Parts: sequence; C-alpha cells; structure tokens
Amino acid sequence: MINPDTLPPLTTETLWAILNEELADDTVNQLVWHHLGYRYDPASQTWDTQAVDPDWAEKYPEPPDFIASRPATVQLTRAIPKPHKQLLKEVLGFKGYTVDQLIPRLTRRATMTNWLLSQMQASPPETVNP
Repeated sequence: MINPDTLPPLTTETLWAILNEELADDTVNQLVWHHLGYRYDPASQTWDTQAVDPDWAEKYPEPPDFIASRPATVQLTRAIPKPHKQLLKEVLGFKGYTVDQLIPRLTRRATMTNWLLSQMQASPPETVNP
C-alpha cells in the first residue's frame, strides 16, 4: 500500500499541490498516514502501528480515509497544536477557498495540509521527508 519511496517529499511545493488538487486523494491520505506513523507490512498484509500515537492507533488500527471521514479529520484538526492552527495563512499565505469551493473534500484537504505543515514546523528537515 504505502511505498515511502513513491510519496512526494514533505515540502512547500507538495503542500500547495495538495491545496490545488494536483495530488490524488489517495496520495494525500498516504502522506498523512506515513507521517502519523502507519506502516504497511506486505508480508502479513497488516498495518504496523508501533510508531503511531497510541490514541490514534486505538481509535484507528488501520489508517482512516481522511477525505471520506469527517470524524478522522476532526481528530486530525485537534492534533494540530494551537500555535499551528493558522499556519496555512501565516506560512503559505493561503487565503482559503471561495464560497463555491467550500465542499467537504477540499476543506478536509486543507486540514490535512495544515496538519502536515504543523509536522514540518515541529520536525527537523531530515525527519520530515519520507
């Protein structure tokens, strides 16, 4: 499922590609899963959650589809530290979507982008790239 070698690096360009819908939903999900710590073991065909925060692993033993799952996206929003809640605006200068673009799929992609940006802010560059 997740091949870290094929995931895009966690860069500003990748974040803009998520916001601009230039990356497929599956790729965006997999990028978030990877940075949450989920690892797929093809031999056992199961998810290894040893590197996943225990709260996440308990609630989601398999990584959730953030595009389809409002509860998972809400939990992701809560996982963003308070000082990082406005990073899309502060760091990327993202002005948000227009009213006609306010659909769950796009707003969830923005949440995923903000969470990834929060990870970038919290991690040294060498640990950010998959």
